[in-house]
Amino acid sequence: MRNLQETHLNRARASLRQALSWYGYLRKSGQLSSNPELAGLLKPELEALNSTLNKLDSNVIRIAAFGLVSRGKSAVLNALLGDKILQTGPLNGVTQWPRSVRWQPGGKVLVELIDTPGLDEIEGESRADMAREVVHQADLILFVVSGDITRTEYQALLELRRSQKPLILVFNKIDLYPDTDRGAIYQNLQQLGAGNPQAKPLLPDEIVMVAAEPAAMEVRVEWPDGRVSYEWETPPPQVDELKETILNILNREGRSLLALNALIQARDAEAAIAQKTIDLREQEAENIIWQFTKYKALAVMLNPIAFLDILGGTVADLALIRALARLYGLPMTSYEAGKILKTILFSSGGLLLGELGSSFILGLGKTTAAITSADNPSNISAFAGSAIAQAGIAGYGAYTVGKAAQVYLEKGCTWGQLGASSVILEILSQVDQNTILYRLRQELGIKY
Repeated sequence: MRNLQETHLNRARASLRQALSWYGYLRKSGQLSSNPELAGLLKPELEALNSTLNKLDSNVIRIAAFGLVSRGKSAVLNALLGDKILQTGPLNGVTQWPRSVRWQPGGKVLVELIDTPGLDEIEGESRADMAREVVHQADLILFVVSGDITRTEYQALLELRRSQKPLILVFNKIDLYPDTDRGAIYQNLQQLGAGNPQAKPLLPDEIVMVAAEPAAMEVRVEWPDGRVSYEWETPPPQVDELKETILNILNREGRSLLALNALIQARDAEAAIAQKTIDLREQEAENIIWQFTKYKALAVMLNPIAFLDILGGTVADLALIRALARLYGLPMTSYEAGKILKTILFSSGGLLLGELGSSFILGLGKTTAAITSADNPSNISAFAGSAIAQAGIAGYGAYTVGKAAQVYLEKGCTWGQLGASSVILEILSQVDQNTILYRLRQELGIKY
């Protein structure tokens, strides 16, 4: 298992270094320096890629605690740390901004625990943005509740589970509930996802019961002189089960979690880079597509040989794809362009295949008319009619290829060998059924 985790880490590092090497090449080649607007737009994503690789190399696993106000998030983290480092109190909203502390359980794994403000506090939009950023950085999420879950908590839980991050539901303040009520609440928590296609019911090991800051208890004290007094004592925190669950996850799949989250961040950064680049150069791309559309239509119309019509049209489509790739600054060889065209042909279904078939049939008619026009001048009009019809089909096909290529180049930047999306699927295909990552794979609906 450890060897597999190291493999996942190495694959993630290789993926990020490949991405950074390419964008570094763009800087050196002057493609970014010659376009200050694009360089400024891409700066946050490039910095994010560098930061993600540094985090991967540091082997620090981030665990973030989320929940509504007064659920005891800070208390849970303090109990794990064994010290009251994070501020707690009876008032709502004690934690006003995310705060992180280092934790080294067992002296082996280095963990960063992140405390967050309540998800239902004031300034909802800014808090939501803050929560999204913390979720983005986290490798594992603790969602803290303290009883039957509310509608607001349920919606927040669904949102967190959509973030593609492993999650543990922490049932805090169990000391306040009799055993019967505690068991009933636990059963309700297990069935949270039942009947909802967005989430499956939680497994037993995804729910942990704790008492991070137990309420003080009145204790009877009998003194040697016969006096009896009553004092208030606070029991020690009950978080051993949570600590053991976290340690088991970290030992079993911690490095794989780290690799997966780094790849998710890299995938999102590269997708944002592609989107910004395509948006900025939209008009230039449209001009290129229309230029190739006219050239292809004209070339097909004037070419009297059927087979060369199809061949020339395919070459024009390949050239169009390469022109768009150069415009967007993406590496593209003829072989890769051919693979993209093949993908486009299959994904577009009968439209482009119909173009090839129609081009061949019309091309044959055009060729026959051209050959016989010397003997029968009226065939010139037949040649012209076939040529115009074929040119229309070819031009429409070129425009379709150009638009499909734009989508592919935008969405396909994270695929291919060592692409972030490819390595994510590779990792998820190798996880064991007893891991929390396997559950994440089921959440994403990925089958192998």
